[in-house]
Amino acid sequence: MEPRAAVEIMGGSAALHASVQGLADLRAEIARGLRLAALQKTAEHVFPDPAARKRFLHRIVPEGSYKRRTKTGQLTPAESERTARIAHVVALAEYVWEDPEAAREFLTTPHPELGDRPPIEVAVDDFGARHVEEILHGILHGLPA
Repeated sequence: MEPRAAVEIMGGSAALHASVQGLADLRAEIARGLRLAALQKTAEHVFPDPAARKRFLHRIVPEGSYKRRTKTGQLTPAESERTARIAHVVALAEYVWEDPEAAREFLTTPHPELGDRPPIEVAVDDFGARHVEEILHGILHGLPA
């Protein structure tokens, strides 16, 4: 999947320092540290409810660190990687479901293959994201959700 979809989930060029044409550009942006807006836009995309959005934001960046990030407007490379990973999973879900609302429902509903945890929560770490991607690819190829 092209990085363009994930970049759009993160708020497009307004959330990045430079134009992203491919994976190498996105990797460079992640290494530099994405803008805090990238995380905020990704969370807004999935969680319309402010309380749920705040809980999710603090799963990616702990509350104390988040307060510091609001002063600098910048994520660390590790936080940027988590943000880009989540944005990629969201973009893939939207591609598979062909509907942002259906994708949001899939991402926020507990899933039996994930220990009855919502896919968006599981996707916070690398292994979990791969598990969610595997489920989405299965759905794309006709396996039950």
